[in-house]
Amino acid sequence: MSAATATHTALADDPWLQFICHACGYIYDEEQGDPDGGLPPGTRYADIPDDWACPLCGVTKNDFEPYVAPSMEALKTLARSSAPPAARRQVDPGVLIVGAGRAGWQMAEALRALDAQLPITLVSNCSGDLYDKPQLSIAMAKHLPPERLVRESGAAAAARLNVRLLAHTHAVRVEPSADSNGGTLRTTRGPQRYQHLVLAHGAQAALPPGLPAALCWRINHLQAYQRLRAALGHTPRRVLIVGAGLIGCELANDLALGGHGITLLDTEALPLARCAGEPRARELLAAWSRLPIAFVGGVRVASLGTLPTPTPDGSLQLSTTDGRQFTADQVIVAAGLQTPTRLAHSAGLAWDGGIAVTPEQLQTSVPGIHALGDCITIGGQASRFIEPIARQARTIAAAITGAADLPYEHRPLPIRVKTSSWPMTL
Repeated sequence: MSAATATHTALADDPWLQFICHACGYIYDEEQGDPDGGLPPGTRYADIPDDWACPLCGVTKNDFEPYVAPSMEALKTLARSSAPPAARRQVDPGVLIVGAGRAGWQMAEALRALDAQLPITLVSNCSGDLYDKPQLSIAMAKHLPPERLVRESGAAAAARLNVRLLAHTHAVRVEPSADSNGGTLRTTRGPQRYQHLVLAHGAQAALPPGLPAALCWRINHLQAYQRLRAALGHTPRRVLIVGAGLIGCELANDLALGGHGITLLDTEALPLARCAGEPRARELLAAWSRLPIAFVGGVRVASLGTLPTPTPDGSLQLSTTDGRQFTADQVIVAAGLQTPTRLAHSAGLAWDGGIAVTPEQLQTSVPGIHALGDCITIGGQASRFIEPIARQARTIAAAITGAADLPYEHRPLPIRVKTSSWPMTL
């Protein structure tokens, strides 16, 4: 059933329903509504106006469908009503997932939907809390404190899905077995055996030369964002953002709406130069004229350091190759993403700008190891968007559990820029 045709009688004693966005994974809860979008708590899905837009990515209600969060009880019922999985030896280590972002948890849910008994271990270098990553670009505009960004704790999600969560654990090295039958993942909490390994560890924010990591923020996950918000405090600050692509522009827009003064630098002459044409970029600059955002294009970073004596504009000074200098309280780098190489290289995986996987099964070059999300490339092309992740997870889950083949299909995706001052779709 599609959300577009879903109907529901809004009686006081009816259960509240939830609907999930195909594009970004946002979950609309009828009980909570979307007050910022004009939908008070208790607004039924059927009563949402057709011109309402997803608060995270901007699609319409036609891109939503009914959603029920999987529970172990429901999954066990599903397992009993379907063909039982092949007999499993007690020593079977099951599936090991590296990464507890959206890709990792989607992978766990997809596996559980097909097999309620499969041993699943999820390794995370953080607490593994579930959150909507697009919220990081619009949290200030929506007046969301950082602590409200967590939808479900990692511990609660692990209990709900019967997953063994190794939180605050770093994956160090992959050692496939010589007979291609499973292997071992070396971690900071000891070796972890696996029958199937799924790499879902995402990508890291790149750091251009001349920018010391200790002096910069790179916002690609919730923990870094929470630390940035704590550092900014409740006083307007001068913030310098290096990189005017999607993330840089979205952060600039949101931080400016939060009252901070923004200087946005890029090597290109206009923001969003790599994905938007000149007319759209100039429309964005015109919208920003009402905000404390100064865009400086055509510059390259030479160095960043601390000032001997802090000034009213901040304690950090960035110099460009053409001799200009900029001072700020905080510096954020948004210069693209790069996939970490350590695990892939230790396992001997083929590499093509990321972990190379087959286009239909998302299988790496080593049997028993799959990958999905930001860390993969297909034909040398990365697809670092949210929409494909759930479909990728279902494809891999079907392959691992022996269910009917579910080939992954790459689809062109519209790019929705969450600059609320001038939102656009590219």
